[in-house]
Amino acid sequence: MNVGPTTTAVTRNEAVWTVTRVVTLLFTVLEVLLLLRFVLKLTGANAQQPLVSGLYGITEPLVRPFQGIFPEPAGPPVLDLAALLAVAFFFLIAALIVAIVRAVTSAREPTNP
Repeated sequence: MNVGPTTTAVTRNEAVWTVTRVVTLLFTVLEVLLLLRFVLKLTGANAQQPLVSGLYGITEPLVRPFQGIFPEPAGPPVLDLAALLAVAFFFLIAALIVAIVRAVTSAREPTNP
């Protein structure tokens, strides 16, 4: 009597695990970059410094859709609400993608009465 998972089920589980890890890693990197942007703006980092300028350049396209949703508080320190909204958005998108992948690829277990 074979009580272990079939080769197909194991392969499917490994593929799902790999996809969810890649998606999680990709979105975690984006979220960390956005949080760095938030902290650098909050602490008044020099935007002319190449590392800071590069980070702002990389994250600008990610933040742009969220700019203008809430009024930005004036003056130092700069509270980059758009970056925080982007972090929350990308976190939710990552969770949604992982949930969809798991739901679509879940093994269909026959129910026994």
